[in-house]
Amino acid sequence: MNRFIRAVCIPFGIVLGAFAAMPAAAAPEAAVTMLSAKDLADMPGKEAIVFTVDFPPGSVDPVHRHDAHAFVYVLEGSIVMGVQGGREVTLTPGQTFYEAPGDIHTVGRNASSTRPAKFVVTMVKNKGVPFFIPVK
Repeated sequence: MNRFIRAVCIPFGIVLGAFAAMPAAAAPEAAVTMLSAKDLADMPGKEAIVFTVDFPPGSVDPVHRHDAHAFVYVLEGSIVMGVQGGREVTLTPGQTFYEAPGDIHTVGRNASSTRPAKFVVTMVKNKGVPFFIPVK
């Protein structure tokens, strides 16, 4: 038995320890593709933008806000969304989510660790203001 412990268990324990000491892999980042931007002539200082977000499996957004009216429509996969003070919702293709200008987006992630997700966002925002504002 001593020979077995030295030959198998000790090296196996060293390998497991090495994996435990490795830093966790960062979640893959979402890819944003801008589709259009249009000044709103009857709303001076406002613009509408439309973009898609591709969430790789396991992707998670940092806490942020948009300072805009944001309308989300899920195209593929499943996403989890939530704003401060609200409840988390899991959305699938054809479902929508709304964020008001004062909302802090506390939850935004791909619901799957194995399948990608994709959604389209339409925003009405102040011209010249970033559409994504990280919150610390």
